[in-house]
Amino acid sequence: MEKWLEKINWAELLLHAGIWAGKFLLIIILFLIVRSIGRSVINQMFSRAATHRKMPSGRVITLQKLVINMFSYVLIFVFAGIVFKQFGLEIGTLIAGAGVVGLAVGFGAQGLVSDVVTGFFILLEKQMDVGDYVTIGGVDGIIEEVGLRTTHIRSFDGTLNFMPNREISTLANHSRGNMRALVDIGIAYEEDIDTAIQVLQEACDKVKANNENIMEGPSVLGVQTLGASDVVIRIISKTKNGEQWAVERQLRQALKEALDANNIEIPYPHQVEVRKIEK
Repeated sequence: MEKWLEKINWAELLLHAGIWAGKFLLIIILFLIVRSIGRSVINQMFSRAATHRKMPSGRVITLQKLVINMFSYVLIFVFAGIVFKQFGLEIGTLIAGAGVVGLAVGFGAQGLVSDVVTGFFILLEKQMDVGDYVTIGGVDGIIEEVGLRTTHIRSFDGTLNFMPNREISTLANHSRGNMRALVDIGIAYEEDIDTAIQVLQEACDKVKANNENIMEGPSVLGVQTLGASDVVIRIISKTKNGEQWAVERQLRQALKEALDANNIEIPYPHQVEVRKIEK
């Protein structure tokens, strides 16, 4: 063992190791510089496109993140080839040698191919953009990123869901066009329905006058259902996208206050206590 160690030219070995380490460090530095410059150029390109072509901001962010991801993958592949070549390894030989392994892995990569193909058509057909409110596979949330492999959906409780594109069989996009605000409110059977409808419509008109997010209505449609203890009246309105929940909350408050001001009862559970008087 000692004789074998004595035969090693440590100076030459350390020199080669230092050269390899220096080359590898230089490649890493160049990779970081090129990646930084490339991302900066892509960001500037999409900023100009958004300004001059007046593209929707959601669409710009969607394509911007996708191009950055593709650029990063290509850059990693190129610099991996450079690393192999610097260390005397031919990337073509490695790829050929890995052909059998690649064939075996290919069968397991069918899902990946399906993800990429599905993601391509989602982007091509503009089914969704970053910032859209969607429902996919039972998951509700806001789109944060649309990639060629996965789509990132942020639920309203803050959970970030990673949805493989191949699992997107049905997609409901709630961010295309105006949305509907719907409020049902009940009044007691003893109340006059026509009077209640008039009071509710006047309250709706006041809300409309002070809310620029309401595009149409609010309108009192009339009696929706006859409940066990109340007559349910439905109010409907069209709002700007994403503002329907705020409008519904504002309507509920205004309608409750209007009914109270006109002494129109909103039914609520009553509890009757019966006491037996002993003689």
